[in-house]
Formats: sequence, C-alpha cells, structure tokens
Amino acid sequence: MLFADGDGSLAGLPPFSFSRVFTEWGVDPFLTVVTVWVAGAYLVGVWVLRSRGDRWPLGRTLAFVVGGMGSFYVATSSGLGSYDTTLLSVHMVQHMVLSMVAPLLMALGAPVTLMLRTLPRTPRRWLLALLHSRLARVLTFAPLTLALFVVSPWALYFSSWYDATLRSPYAHEMTHLHLVVVGAMFFWPLVGVDPIPGRLAYPFRLLLIVLTLPFHAFLGVTIMSQHELIGGDWYPSLHHHLAWLPQPSDDQHLAGGILWGSGDVVGLLFLSVLFVQWVRASVKEAAREDRRLDRLEEIERRAAGDTPAAG
Repeated sequence: MLFADGDGSLAGLPPFSFSRVFTEWGVDPFLTVVTVWVAGAYLVGVWVLRSRGDRWPLGRTLAFVVGGMGSFYVATSSGLGSYDTTLLSVHMVQHMVLSMVAPLLMALGAPVTLMLRTLPRTPRRWLLALLHSRLARVLTFAPLTLALFVVSPWALYFSSWYDATLRSPYAHEMTHLHLVVVGAMFFWPLVGVDPIPGRLAYPFRLLLIVLTLPFHAFLGVTIMSQHELIGGDWYPSLHHHLAWLPQPSDDQHLAGGILWGSGDVVGLLFLSVLFVQWVRASVKEAAREDRRLDRLEEIERRAAGDTPAAG
C-alpha cells in the first residue's frame, strides 16, 4: 500500500497487471504479525492434539491456515496490498477476499473447537463462559449480523471513512481487520462447525445467504452509476505521479462491476458449502434415527422373548 501525499516513490510503481499480484509483494508489519501469530497459534493447537494421540482433520488445518490466513495475507501483502490505495478496482478485489473468502475458510477450520480441546482448564473455562454469555448471543444474532454486513460497505464507500483509509495507515489496517471481523460475525454461525451461539436451521441459513446476493448487486450498480468519485480527489491527484493510471471514473465503474460479479460468485460458493453441509447433516441424522429404531426393535424382540407363552 502506498500513502503518497507528494511522495516521489509513487513514480516507480509499475503499471498494474494480473502478474503484479504475484510479483509486487510488500510487508505490512502489523498485519503480518497478526497473520503469523494467528496461524502459528492454530498450528500449535494441532500439534498439542496430535502429540497426545488425538486426531484433527487435515482439511480443517488447510482451510484455516492455508485458505483463511493465507488469503488474508495475500490480500494485504501481495500486489493487491501494493495497489489497493492506487486503484479502487484492486481495492474492491481485496475487499471481497477479506469480507467473504477469508471468513468462510477460517470458519471451516473450526478454531473455537480446537481451542476447547487444547486450552488449559482455566482459559477453557473462560472461553466457555464467553460462548454462553449474553454478549456472544448478541454478536451472533442473525438480524444484527446481517445488518452490520450490509450497512458496513455503504458506510465505508459513502462517507469520509474510505477517504481516511487512503490517508491514514492506521485507519487502513483497522479497516482490513473490520472487514474480516464483520464477515466472520455474519458467516461463522452459518457455515462454521464450531459450537457457537446463533446457529440456525439450514433453511434459514440458506435464506440469509440468498439475501446477500441482491445487496452486492445493488451496491455494485450504485458505485458504477454514480458520478461523484469515491475517495474525493485522491485518485485524480495520483495522475501527477503515475501517468499509466486509468481515468478514476472508469476505474470506479470497473470496481462496481467487480463488487457486483464477485459478490454473486462468492455467494454461490457459500450456498454450495451450505448445501453440502446440509446433506451431510441429513445423512448423519438418518443414520442416528436408523440406530435408534434398531435399538427399539431389539428391545421389543427381547421383551417378546422374555414373555411367557400363553397357557
């Protein structure tokens, strides 16, 4: 990311292309430390489990560490992070990764379950108290989390908030974390496997995901059609340093299209995950019911065998 108020370092930034995502890497000290600590703590928990002979699914580890934290690191430290204050369209890709992709993959990693199985007694008791607290029920209340998920982008792009993220590294980093946290609050109870409050029946989970699809489309179309530039004079001022930049209005139109299209794609991904989970839950429930009926049948058969024959 570049915060340039007349900073000549901008002149050396090459034109953006898809390959720049993989070649223009930088290090955001704070977010890199967050990535290393969170991923490292998860891996330590897996090591503790396996060192005492317990199993932990490899898929969960890959989902959390490689998928969730990996996508978070790529979004903030790859070329997406290097150009996110230079092109609104690049920022929009980053936005979708942080608010939807990373929370989904982190939720599938079941970190709360891992903590409950590996933390010492006292911290585990604190975690259980938090999970059963009123605060946890409020923060996972579906109407509230849906409202936060829907309102946050509107507040970000149609207030002075986004302009502040362009000029302040602190506001920029905190906004990245905000996107992940709000996404996790909304999606974790819907697709996660952790024992947290706010879990709904699968039909209601599907309904909430479906409700997000028109929201992204409407926001994307609004951004595409408005004449006022998001970020004010920030992007026009960059043309003094980077002659290759597209017109801000054209880039904003592209950014709205990215939000519209990627919102639908990622939403369909969530629906696919939920559908698979629903099918698996139904299969397990059917198996449990079969076992229950088998036990009842066995009990009745034994009772009939113990009953004396009539005269």
